[in-house]
Amino acid sequence: MSETQKAIAGGTQYLTFLLGEEELAVDLLRVREIIQYDVVTHVPRMPAWIRGVINLRGSVVPVIDLAVKFGMPPVVTSKATCIVIVETLLAERAATMGVVADAVNQVVDLGPGDVEPPPAFGTAIRADYLVGLAKTGGSRFALVLDVQRVLSIDELLVGETAVAEASRPPTAGAPTEAV
Repeated sequence: MSETQKAIAGGTQYLTFLLGEEELAVDLLRVREIIQYDVVTHVPRMPAWIRGVINLRGSVVPVIDLAVKFGMPPVVTSKATCIVIVETLLAERAATMGVVADAVNQVVDLGPGDVEPPPAFGTAIRADYLVGLAKTGGSRFALVLDVQRVLSIDELLVGETAVAEASRPPTAGAPTEAV
């Protein structure tokens, strides 16, 4: 049983947000803050799902477009687009990443009876990235993400490469890019 599954068994709060047509939920204890989408600096030679990096109070933070990672069209920025800053513990060290969201919905309390096993079909998201399907009110459901798996050590290494690339001084005559 993962940390997230154990937390749900005891009941906890989750932040729900939209990614395309999907409503997703992440453990509120993993969320550090939510910021308005602003300039994201593109880093060359990164996977398409790494949007780039941002400067968060002097720290370089990689920004991930989960829609692209999950095989969906990229998030199109609007006034409601934001970056959910999440922290995960990987190899016994904290890793901070930004996740692009079309919009943030609400904070919901989830208990053991509110979460069904992950669906075997009907979603673009790999089942191993999910803790389950949560009832968020009425006939609505949210896909509960296992942040530890979605932002695994592979993503951390790619994110750290993005941070290292962004921290290097630009080469003479090389243009800087922003998304």
